Amino acid sequence: MIGDCRTAAIVGRDGSIDWLCVPRFDSSACFAALLGTHDNGRWLIEAVGKSRSTRAYVGESLMLETIITTATGKARVTDFMPPKTLDSSIVRIVEGLEGRVDMRTEIAIRFDYGLSIPWVTRNDRRTWTAVSGPNLLTIRTPVPLRGENMHSVGEFRVRKDEAVSFVLTYSESFKPIPLSIDAFIAQDETAIFWRNWAAQCRVGGKWRRTIMPSLLALKGLSYAPSGGIVAAATCSLPEQIGGTRNWDYRYCWLRDATFTLLAFLNAGFTEEANVWQTWLLRVIAGAPEQLQTMYGVLGDRRLDEVELAHLIGYEGSRPVRVGNAAATQLQFDIYGELADVVAQAAKGGLPPAPRRRELRGLILRHLEKNWILPDEGIWEIRGQPQHFVHSKVMIWVAFDRASRAPGTTAQERAHWRSVARRIHRDICKKGVDPKRHNFVQHYGSEELDAALLLLPLVGFLPPADRRITATVREIEKRLVRKGLVRRYETGTGVDGLPPGEGAFLACSFWLVDNYILMRRRKDALRLFNRLTRLANDVGLYAEEYDPVAKRMLGNFPQAFSHVALINTALNLMIDGQERRGQRKKAGRRTARKLQDKSGKKKTAERKSHGGR
Repeated sequence: MIGDCRTAAIVGRDGSIDWLCVPRFDSSACFAALLGTHDNGRWLIEAVGKSRSTRAYVGESLMLETIITTATGKARVTDFMPPKTLDSSIVRIVEGLEGRVDMRTEIAIRFDYGLSIPWVTRNDRRTWTAVSGPNLLTIRTPVPLRGENMHSVGEFRVRKDEAVSFVLTYSESFKPIPLSIDAFIAQDETAIFWRNWAAQCRVGGKWRRTIMPSLLALKGLSYAPSGGIVAAATCSLPEQIGGTRNWDYRYCWLRDATFTLLAFLNAGFTEEANVWQTWLLRVIAGAPEQLQTMYGVLGDRRLDEVELAHLIGYEGSRPVRVGNAAATQLQFDIYGELADVVAQAAKGGLPPAPRRRELRGLILRHLEKNWILPDEGIWEIRGQPQHFVHSKVMIWVAFDRASRAPGTTAQERAHWRSVARRIHRDICKKGVDPKRHNFVQHYGSEELDAALLLLPLVGFLPPADRRITATVREIEKRLVRKGLVRRYETGTGVDGLPPGEGAFLACSFWLVDNYILMRRRKDALRLFNRLTRLANDVGLYAEEYDPVAKRMLGNFPQAFSHVALINTALNLMIDGQERRGQRKKAGRRTARKLQDKSGKKKTAERKSHGGR
């Protein structure tokens, strides 16, 4: 992924940009080959003939550098999106490093998710425009381009110390063609932007190297004009190849709020945390019963779900969906996540959000009347609503945090505590398997759910509680496949969808968190190290992973996976620091005991150690 904090492009290992939505993450795509064929839009830059390549981000940035080696030389392709320009642009710079390298480019622009072929015009020797309806893309390059089968193609050669640039800029077609930008100045300015941003991270050493790619991914998924953070840059990448679990994730989920805020706060990015909090409380303003699970990057509520029949889907995985009907579902857990994010913001020293107290009162009065209802739960099932245990626990979180919030009256605190206790008793009575003593997915079932791993993390019960340890044990038995955690057992039909999907990466990180709480550090490190090895070559994760086929599944890059990695890494770091502190204290206690022993004993010890 490369991005400018307004939208993002997905670059393949072959040098092809196969996905780009403009002007925002949730706009229609002008490059949609990711979900179709090359004729649905892409931008390729590659070497002519046989070659091999490696790639990496430049330092701590989202500037992608690909080194291409051929029989005649070596070249570098640098791809990035300048974050401070008026309009979104993609800059691609090809530099010769050794010998000479023959290159080619192929550009197929298809607006409306790969459907609309634009009218391409050559404006001058270096400038081409592609227009369709309200959309305009301007291409500037010294490479001569020509039309072939509705594609624009060109060949060029770079020698050592030579450089060729391409700049593609989006604008609205009824406005003047945007001014040109200097690719090399933009390269320097973009590097400075990312360097300054990364400097805010207060984590150092190996843990910084571990979490920085994920922090950069979160920043790249943020929409700077509003502060929203999308769940992923893509839509309809399948959770099972050839299956129908294909959803649009280019929106902002409320449940990500607590995890994201914690990740930014604990890593030192207080400005990002505050902007995210401000976005969050702005979009949820209004009646609590109208609260949605997700919103557009500007706070849009209408996210109507439609299927695009003209796209064949990623590796034939249909249908291709844009929009997300889950926005209208009842998911009680988001109320608890909102309460927790407000509490975490206050602990983290963020400025108090406007009307926070009034909002809390509205939400709690709504929950007190409705918490006994079933819902669609954290996994947004498309089947019948259920009394999901995780949802009930997060309702408990809402009342628990309110009962301890500053600024509330003694009467309010007593009432919220009373409601929290009532919900807690209900969950422990109806949400536990009487035979195995573990929590279950929903009332009346014997099924498991990886979301139950969050119970000790939110403080519902201590990690040593018999029901928590039994839940972790049963999840290890029934939901762990080849070392990774599945969300739930899809074969039960609870979600109203055909069975089958990969392991859910965030859930696997939650299991690591439980191991940390249970003082199983070796197990925690073993699983965490395995998870870090699953990232792609530039440190990015999708939503899921297939441990049999050894490939990622679902939308990419997935914010939830990266947030989970950051928080788990910081938990491991803190746990390691605490353990070292305890060992130091134990060492000092031992030394004091030795000093307090009799001189005779000390003499005997010195003799037994050869007089040292």
